[in-house]
Amino acid sequence: MDLVRKAIEMDSRFRSELTAAIKDITALDNPNSVQQMKQWLSDNGLETDSLGKKVVAELIKTAPPELQTVLELRQQLAKSSVKKYQTMERAVCDDGRARGMFAFYGANRTGRWAGRLIQLQNLPQNHLPDLAAARALVKSGDFDAIKLLYEDVLDTLSQLIRTAFIPKGGTQFYVSDFSAIEARVITWYAGETWRQKVFETGSDIYCASASQMFHVPVEKHGVNGHLRQKGKIAELALGYGGSVGALKAMGAVEMGLTEDELPPLVDAWRQTNPNIVKFWWDVDHAVIEAVKYKHTTSSYGLTFSCRSGMLFITLPSGRNLAYVKPKVGINKFGGECITYEGVGATKKWERLDSYGPKFVENIVQATSRDILCYAMKTLRCCSIVMHIHDELVIEADPRMSLDVLCEQMSRTPPWAKGLKLRADGYITPFYKKD
Repeated sequence: MDLVRKAIEMDSRFRSELTAAIKDITALDNPNSVQQMKQWLSDNGLETDSLGKKVVAELIKTAPPELQTVLELRQQLAKSSVKKYQTMERAVCDDGRARGMFAFYGANRTGRWAGRLIQLQNLPQNHLPDLAAARALVKSGDFDAIKLLYEDVLDTLSQLIRTAFIPKGGTQFYVSDFSAIEARVITWYAGETWRQKVFETGSDIYCASASQMFHVPVEKHGVNGHLRQKGKIAELALGYGGSVGALKAMGAVEMGLTEDELPPLVDAWRQTNPNIVKFWWDVDHAVIEAVKYKHTTSSYGLTFSCRSGMLFITLPSGRNLAYVKPKVGINKFGGECITYEGVGATKKWERLDSYGPKFVENIVQATSRDILCYAMKTLRCCSIVMHIHDELVIEADPRMSLDVLCEQMSRTPPWAKGLKLRADGYITPFYKKD
């Protein structure tokens, strides 16, 4: 809590300095006002409809020096680095612990836990090489040193949010997470043999994927290493039917890929993974069969059935995914699709449509959730204090073996024979992203 309080103080002090610096240049009453800032930029020859993060980043590249300085200062000011710390202050109990952070079955399509209060599923990552030193400086309240050593104070405070979580005295955090869990699960379901061999040998899936797509050997930091990034982005974006739009959303263009490279990348990935593509459309067919004709079908270890006004997909674990009032509808491309009722992007109850790859995404993420549940049950003697999607954080005596913990977590559930799991971990005196 010392770190939390000092971070809030530093944030307030640095924001005051940034606001004063912008006022000195612009003479605006309220530099935070989007309207006032847009007007000032316009008066100085820079027209813009938005001051969103991406728009400002683009404007900075071409703006004159004085406007560039103001936009950079405003970009720093727009960071909400302190909100999580303020939530921590409100959420903490008298004994210094935070509770009620997770809602069981909060994600209604997959059954995953949902974050509450501090929102542990949505913490900023940390990339500072000297995380412990920065943390010590903030905790001691040394504002001048932080300002001198770190270019962006608010970004530094944001990167330290995870480190506010510490184990109780005499213990350490053991953080263990599944390696590429969704890639492993979809490979297991679809029976994509070359991918299974990659996981069996402990090879890098992104290198292997790039190698299959471009028909050349690819090694991380080695021969054709530059292709690994293309393999990675294809793996992350295309596993659930995504196309050029999904690659762009994953930041393919920002990573240096050109627009012309994207469609061939999609084609190469799909040709390399024919069994996964077949899995999408087999699931699509099974769901339509269940809803249209009320047939119960089983394939890939899944059972598809429709009864009592609900579509059920029964997972290998025995758990059902449920879709309310399913119907056969027509999608925007004029083809058949399944629609059902649920909470949409607007947080309102509405009729949603879905298709094979989207159902596969639900199935894979739900199965990954069940694997995590199984790991939590096998480690029930440990003090699990947090679990974030595919990661467990355990508070334990420093004498406990990390290797044994990872080995235990890697155990395959009895209902998932043939699935290759692997868990990696690290020990830390405060929570961080390793």
